[in-house]
Amino acid sequence: MLIRPAQAEDAAAIWSIIGPVIRAGETYALDRAMPGGDALAYWLGADKQVFVAEEDGRVLGTYYLRANQAGGGGHVANCGYMTHADAQGRGLARSMAEHSLDHARLRGFRAMQFNFVVSSNTRAVRLWQSLGFDIVGTLPLAFEHPTHGFVDAFVMFRSL
Repeated sequence: MLIRPAQAEDAAAIWSIIGPVIRAGETYALDRAMPGGDALAYWLGADKQVFVAEEDGRVLGTYYLRANQAGGGGHVANCGYMTHADAQGRGLARSMAEHSLDHARLRGFRAMQFNFVVSSNTRAVRLWQSLGFDIVGTLPLAFEHPTHGFVDAFVMFRSL
């Protein structure tokens, strides 16, 4: 698997990954009806460095890396990750997460924080914990899941 910086020609492949995740509304606090152009503008925003994971020339995952906050909080990284439905359960998210941790260190970040991990996304919670992230806060009933109703969201953190 190759993880590389995203390029303009990756936009359609990135949309094929993030579109279904956003539409499902199960893991990201984004408007499920967000137009594709707005979703791509969000994911590929100027404040983010975006990567894609590809296998045999096919983009199967994407993540972004950015500063979690400006100014005095700029030493803490923040990321978002999405994988294509066809690639779930194959270690792709772990590979992207490990890549992001390494890249964040190279960029001089001292920690990484996830601001809003939906508690019902148990695979993600387990993955982040296996990579050394701790739940440092719980936002009670902060996310309206389309099938589970209101569920908690976690703030997760680890030093780099």
